[in-house]
Amino acid sequence: MTNKTAPAEAPLDCTLCPRLVAYRVENQQDEPGWFNAPVPSFGDENARLLVVGLAPGRTGANKTGRPFTGDWAGDLLYSTLAEFGFTDGEYGAHADDGLKLNGAMITNAVRCVPPENKPVGKEINACRPFLVSRLAELKSVKALVTLGKISHDSTLRALGLKVSAHPFGHDVHYEIESPFDGAPLHIISSYHCSRYNTNTGRLTEAMFHDVFRRAKSLL
Repeated sequence: MTNKTAPAEAPLDCTLCPRLVAYRVENQQDEPGWFNAPVPSFGDENARLLVVGLAPGRTGANKTGRPFTGDWAGDLLYSTLAEFGFTDGEYGAHADDGLKLNGAMITNAVRCVPPENKPVGKEINACRPFLVSRLAELKSVKALVTLGKISHDSTLRALGLKVSAHPFGHDVHYEIESPFDGAPLHIISSYHCSRYNTNTGRLTEAMFHDVFRRAKSLL
């Protein structure tokens, strides 16, 4: 899918996925002070780098309303973005900390928090038109970092590419022709920066930095 058929950001009352809507209502009832809605992308509209995550975490982005904000994955992601010069200000793990991204944007393949952090295929597919439009609207983007296999595969499909021809792997790099303007576009995949992956040693800070070092070198 490469045709723009939806806005770049999901409406806050999106009803495309009944299971996710029910979970959203449940969270609204349990935690009325949280964001509890599809989480919009965050960053620079002139971004050259787009980071594509999986979905909001319940006590992270679903609470704060900003991708990767308020949980361990965000601690690692934002510190890494700072390390490579993509931030202005200090990350404070809440949406009003004043942090800005410089030349980068963060989005998610699925915009609503899924139960147990596991969206199902039809939810990933239903949300993909927003990702297509997000990609289409970033006129300056040169590189994509996809966090985890679900994000990687959905991004490929959003770009009209075959997943089988571009298999996921940590720090694997593909150069393609953008379906939107024909310009070179780099895709670098990474293990997701989740607490589970870092606690088990599957992903180390050094490994994560290698991904962003590569991405920055390609901009």
